[in-house]
Amino acid sequence: MPPATGGYSQLAVVRSGKLVLIAGQIAHDSSGNLVGKDDFRAQVEQIFKNLGTALAAAGGNFQNLVKISNHCVDRVEAGHLSAYREVRDRYINVAAPPVSTFVYVSRLVRPDWLFEMDAMAIID
Repeated sequence: MPPATGGYSQLAVVRSGKLVLIAGQIAHDSSGNLVGKDDFRAQVEQIFKNLGTALAAAGGNFQNLVKISNHCVDRVEAGHLSAYREVRDRYINVAAPPVSTFVYVSRLVRPDWLFEMDAMAIID
């Protein structure tokens, strides 16, 4: 396989454990309020916090992540991807990162959402 760029793995093999699927993580706090209107970094940070809460509720943590799918609105400039990587790398296992997909979309369900993430984890 060609080398991966941007700090992700291209392949994950699951041999055992409980599969946890986490959908639609957006930048809302525990009260349902949007965090970081017009602030990409703040939204990414809140989404990773929410993902951590979801993982803990399933009995796991960021070490259990095997896949993340990232959806970013196309009005966020490519230069802001470094902010995504900086936030992500504080949460994931950078020595063995999850497989990852990052796509630009024309919009998400709500116009103030700049970013959304789905994830998969395997918890023993």
